[in-house]
Amino acid sequence: MECGSWGTLGAQTVDAKDAKKDAAEAAPAPMIDLSKLKTEKFTRLKTGIGEVDRVLGGGLVPGSLVLLSGEPGIGKSTIVAQIADQIGCLGQAVYASGEESGSQIKERLERLGCEIKNFSFITETNTEKIISATKKDKPKLLVIDSIQTVYSSLVPSEAGGINQIRASAVKFLELAKGENIAVILIGHITKDGQVAGPKSLEHIVDTVIYLETESAHNYKILRATKNRFGAINELGIFEMTGRGFKEIKNPAAVFLDSSQQKISGSIISSIMEGTRPFLVEIQALVTKTVFGYPQRKSSGFDLNRLQVLTAVLTKRANVNLTNQDVILNIVGGLKASDPALDLAVCLAITSSLLNQIIDRKTLVLGEVGLGGEVRNVSRLEQRLKEAEKLGFREAIIPDAEVKAGKLKLKKVKNLSEVVKGF
Repeated sequence: MECGSWGTLGAQTVDAKDAKKDAAEAAPAPMIDLSKLKTEKFTRLKTGIGEVDRVLGGGLVPGSLVLLSGEPGIGKSTIVAQIADQIGCLGQAVYASGEESGSQIKERLERLGCEIKNFSFITETNTEKIISATKKDKPKLLVIDSIQTVYSSLVPSEAGGINQIRASAVKFLELAKGENIAVILIGHITKDGQVAGPKSLEHIVDTVIYLETESAHNYKILRATKNRFGAINELGIFEMTGRGFKEIKNPAAVFLDSSQQKISGSIISSIMEGTRPFLVEIQALVTKTVFGYPQRKSSGFDLNRLQVLTAVLTKRANVNLTNQDVILNIVGGLKASDPALDLAVCLAITSSLLNQIIDRKTLVLGEVGLGGEVRNVSRLEQRLKEAEKLGFREAIIPDAEVKAGKLKLKKVKNLSEVVKGF
């Protein structure tokens, strides 16, 4: 002891401000004048799969960190292998897996018809070792399958824990930005629907894409929910085959029933997913109320919006639904909230009530206001062009200036005009 005596030790309170003085005296960060900064033009890496390139915004950006997530067994490893095969033609692709052996990976790649020489395989779960090998090889693409199986030796916890996942993701982010290598992380969805635990990875990565299953037709849907280098909410539609994912040639008609059976209460409309129009079938069933209070039920369409539209029909178009149950369904199990469906919903309800059939080659589009007015919708011309490609002959739309090609247009200003046509 420096004081040279006993019993002189005492407690003392230290002000936190004094402890931060050293940090406050740190060297200032350099200021960057953005007006003098040269903008770098990057060339995207084309995956050779049109639907994937669409979702990514035109292809993979070198130096980007992409998170691909989905339920177990949905085909994440399959589609990533197909992407890596195409990128590998431009420069070596590295596939790191902590879940499968090299022979298992090779067997899958051969089944998918991939060029084995385009791949290098790392059977390692240590993040630092994977990064070191990648820096040495300098590939165009690094695939981590999956982020839950790798760990950083700098974090004292098991692989799969939230701290490990965050630390490893940050390490791969530094690799992507520092070495200009595109990195794809595969992340599983947990039982409660979260990505890699509490979705913490979504804030770290540049792009988040989900692989989902469309239950009615067993199609696979690739959806972007975050993209720093392109549009969000883009969709890619695929069919799973024995040789991997196959693009759907005519995705706009995926959610349409192929049968040509004519029934009342069935109307074809269009929704927008990202920049792409999809045609959907809306079915309504109107029956007399058995109990005193009329029921309103919907599947795939907002129930509150349905109640609003039934009230508008009753008040503005003199369609009496006060003693009628109304059941609405969007065919194919699709969920949609596009306001362009309003007019189609109203016509489907009226068609079912009056038992009148509307031609399946007629497209109905328009937002309905509380005054019964039919309002214009976004990307109207693009929706009409897609309908014309699929053989539609007529369209009921809002009163707006639009080019329609060969489609016969029936423009309406309010709901009562359409209902009187029945």
